[in-house]
Amino acid sequence: MKEILLCKYGEIVLKGANRRYFEDTLAKELRHRAASFGSFTVRYAQSTVYIEPQDEYADLDGMFEAARRLFGVAGVVRAAVAEKNMESILDTARSYLPQFLADKKTFKVEAKRSDKAFPLASPEISRETGGVILSALPHLRVDVHNPDVTVRVEVRETAAYVHAGQFKGAGGLPVGASGKGLLLLSGGIDSPVAGWMMAKRGVKLEALYFESIPYTSEQARQKVLDLAALVARWSGSMQVNVISLTHLQEELVKHCDEEYFTLLLRRCMMRLASRVAAMRGCESLITGESLGQVASQTMQALNVTDAAADYVVFRPCIGMDKEEIVQIARMIDTFETSILPYEDCCTVFTPKHPKTRPVLEKVMEQEQKLPVDALLDEAFATLETFYIRAKF
Repeated sequence: MKEILLCKYGEIVLKGANRRYFEDTLAKELRHRAASFGSFTVRYAQSTVYIEPQDEYADLDGMFEAARRLFGVAGVVRAAVAEKNMESILDTARSYLPQFLADKKTFKVEAKRSDKAFPLASPEISRETGGVILSALPHLRVDVHNPDVTVRVEVRETAAYVHAGQFKGAGGLPVGASGKGLLLLSGGIDSPVAGWMMAKRGVKLEALYFESIPYTSEQARQKVLDLAALVARWSGSMQVNVISLTHLQEELVKHCDEEYFTLLLRRCMMRLASRVAAMRGCESLITGESLGQVASQTMQALNVTDAAADYVVFRPCIGMDKEEIVQIARMIDTFETSILPYEDCCTVFTPKHPKTRPVLEKVMEQEQKLPVDALLDEAFATLETFYIRAKF
């Protein structure tokens, strides 16, 4: 019996004249992921992507999980293929469905007849299929309101498909459909979540990590690379850029008032991030900031920070509380890595009483105490790039 995967669209169905672009982007990414699991064909029609194994060595289980983590896919179905006649559909239901229904108590059948030339209407297909299931599994009973499993029969353009329910996909838009963004990846809980959320909106990610060796460690860098790999399971492969801020931070401590350390550092980060974004072809910056969470994330502080950026700064976590962010971190499997006890450069030389309502003019006065351009050039010269290959 032949099995295939059916990937059902999410909001792609709402697109108008440019819908084909989103469909092509989704199918391209599915083909890329499928290459990791063997030989598959990938095609789309009628708001569904069909993923069909070409030989017995194709890993359908692995491809199923990879498809569920692909943005743009609202649901994934593992289905048996039948010929477009009731005899074949019923034989397929009789032999394929018991493995999914053996431990269930109730079910119902829903049929979708996309091919209107098929001689039976949807209610008739449902009724006959339900009868076969009850004959094969007499312990079951029909519950049309709240069944344990909903069996579906889909009669489409070239074949019929029988399956025992749809699994939730990642939703959102295909990665790359909305451009490319540079994620400021700190190693904490919030920034991986922010990257995941923007990837869900179709943004292709590249990452930037700031370190301050010897104040930060090699383990801290590896932690960030590990987080990037976890996000990449959803967003696809990415590059992680690493810049050292050691000397810049030391100069801040020597020459500037303590209460401004964090703000001055973040403005330098935005300038460096803007350089990296320009070099890598990114069109936005992405951070994990949440309004009011710490002193540097007040409205006034964010205004001061953004004044140093050359690109729009997306903050998808801005209106979320910590528990909401943690819930997503657990769901995408980054939380346990994020809480590993390795420092990041933002915790180095932290002021005891940071400015929470800074005035831009006062911050710029502090910057006049530093050779900012020279320090930025020196920091940018330390840039290293690591390629993170997605393991789906």
